[in-house]
Amino acid sequence: MWILKEFGTFSGYKSKTSVAVAHSLPEQVKIVEVGPRDGLQNEKVIVPADVKIQLINLLSEAGLSVVEATSFVSPKWVPQMADQKEVMQGIRKYPNVSYPVLTPNLQGFESALKAGAGEVAIFGAASEMFSKKNINCSIDESLQRFEEVMKAAKDSSIPVRGYVSCVLGCPYEGNVSPIKVAEVAKKLYSMGCYEISLGDTIGIGTPGSMREMLTAVIKEVPVSALAVHCHDTYGQALVNIFAALQMGICTVDSSVAGLGGCPYAKGASGNVATEDVVYMLNGLGIHTGVDLAKLLEAGAYICKALKRKTSSKVAQASCKL
Repeated sequence: MWILKEFGTFSGYKSKTSVAVAHSLPEQVKIVEVGPRDGLQNEKVIVPADVKIQLINLLSEAGLSVVEATSFVSPKWVPQMADQKEVMQGIRKYPNVSYPVLTPNLQGFESALKAGAGEVAIFGAASEMFSKKNINCSIDESLQRFEEVMKAAKDSSIPVRGYVSCVLGCPYEGNVSPIKVAEVAKKLYSMGCYEISLGDTIGIGTPGSMREMLTAVIKEVPVSALAVHCHDTYGQALVNIFAALQMGICTVDSSVAGLGGCPYAKGASGNVATEDVVYMLNGLGIHTGVDLAKLLEAGAYICKALKRKTSSKVAQASCKL
């Protein structure tokens, strides 16, 4: 107990150390909840639409301002998202909450629009090989596809978010150049994406490589338009997020209960748990607008539905307490 109070935050206590660090950190952070889409998309057993709908509603009630709802991709490639229309039309749309959906091409965008989507996201990569294996085209070809989506979105006044995968390493190519990441991020931003999420897809990054990558990207894209999407495969997600916050990043992607394993490292964790991110930010005195108790309830609900234990360290500790 003494150690926690001396060096960190416990039950609302803020140490002198945490106060000193907070001077270089943002006062407020937007959390983009990706659990219902990124967290569930690789589940082998199909999750019923009503479970997804209830999860999204619980996350909205917890105070999250952005909840990524589903993906308008072909059910042939992602069977888990075949119920995208039912989910979009079944959720309770809370005021001041955005429910973006993934749209890889113009057909997906048009389907999303018909289902009532008010925001979409496109996803590219900083690795040529990952782009070819993930969306079956080169980086340049993917950007050409996105141009069609961007034009249609602009005509319909729909905001578009951009994702860049493999910003700190690729499962096929290994190291990825920060310059390449900056180049792809710049192209997406120049197309009209209001925000670019930089994804450490295999969770291989460290605070050092995170700073190096962000230093390159910030030269090309305003820091206010950047987000980080960290995976916890190597247990580095929270420290990488902290390093990003120190560099001015104010938007963080995360997944309730740590949903979504890493498909490139058998048995490894994937997305960083939203509960753990919120707990860390609370301890730093950074406002998120998220009710941690309600967030824990949402995590418990989906873990019960999936018949599995949570990957959130905070949720695990709360259960023991």
